[in-house]
Amino acid sequence: MGEQTLTTFATGSVAPPSSSSASSSSSAPAASTASNDRKPSSPSSSSAANSSVSGAAVSSSTSSKIYFRSRKIRRSSVSSSEFPDDDALKKPRLAVIVLPHSLSDPGELDSALRHLRTADLLLASLIDAYVPPVFQNLDTPFHSLARSILYQQLALKAAASIHSRFVSLCGGEDSVVPDAVISLTPQQLRQIGVSGRKASYLHDLARKYQSGILSDSAIVAMDDRSLFTMLTMVKGIGPWSVHMFMIFSLHRPDVLPIGDLGVRKGVQMLYGLSDIPKPSQMEQLCERWRPYRSVGAWYMWRLMESKGTSTMASAGAVMVSPVPGGASVDAESSGDLQTRQSHAQLVDSIQMLPNLG
Repeated sequence: MGEQTLTTFATGSVAPPSSSSASSSSSAPAASTASNDRKPSSPSSSSAANSSVSGAAVSSSTSSKIYFRSRKIRRSSVSSSEFPDDDALKKPRLAVIVLPHSLSDPGELDSALRHLRTADLLLASLIDAYVPPVFQNLDTPFHSLARSILYQQLALKAAASIHSRFVSLCGGEDSVVPDAVISLTPQQLRQIGVSGRKASYLHDLARKYQSGILSDSAIVAMDDRSLFTMLTMVKGIGPWSVHMFMIFSLHRPDVLPIGDLGVRKGVQMLYGLSDIPKPSQMEQLCERWRPYRSVGAWYMWRLMESKGTSTMASAGAVMVSPVPGGASVDAESSGDLQTRQSHAQLVDSIQMLPNLG
């Protein structure tokens, strides 16, 4: 046929047919007759003859089968170096965690001031007029969050007094931890001036720590977006509180508190705008400050103070109103800011966090 063919045997082996096997099938009767006239052969020769005849019969019976081309099977050799050994798989791999930048890092504040001077000439005049900010924090993230809850809706002196009694009730500065806070009953907290609502906020914060949803180490390592999402899950902590915490506790460099009335008024005054910019406009107006919008916001508070306007840091700083489902929002986003401002004593955003800068 011009192509190499293979014959399949019953045993599963494959052997190519030969011309001798084809001829043996045609001469098989003659060979069989001739063998009758011969003397009986030995068992071994008889077995060989039977095997030859059997092979010829199989060959003739399978001649109608479809032949196929033989294929070469390539065996790939893989070096052992391509696969790690068991010991290598068992070795733990060290995860490299890159912490977000902090304004308290060496040289980071200087870099921020240089950038802002170059990016915004109007802001540069403010930078030259004021002593640079100082970002320091002596408390843990948990303690700072608990204090931000206690200071809500209170005048500075009253809030500081309640916070001092709260620290003593926990057992000291180092004892303001989730387990200690969760052990305090609403009655105990009420005796030191903490309302029932704030007590529930403190307990919710402590429970989220106990359950592992939050932790000091996780908070420090989170990026800004994730941190905002996680902290606003805590009852009593709204967007403004998170922004203040990120700036003054974690010293994040690029936080723009778009809901803060003091910052918005500062931007209006700096750029000579006819109206106070809306929160939705703040991102675009302050885009040139990136990636150091936290420092730009700090100078907006100082600008407002220099004009005799108290930077009470917006009602959103200290006022929290409940919404359905047990969540909370800052008063700044509640749509009732002006009314609340006229009926509440507000706390400066920086004074509210006395150890944070």
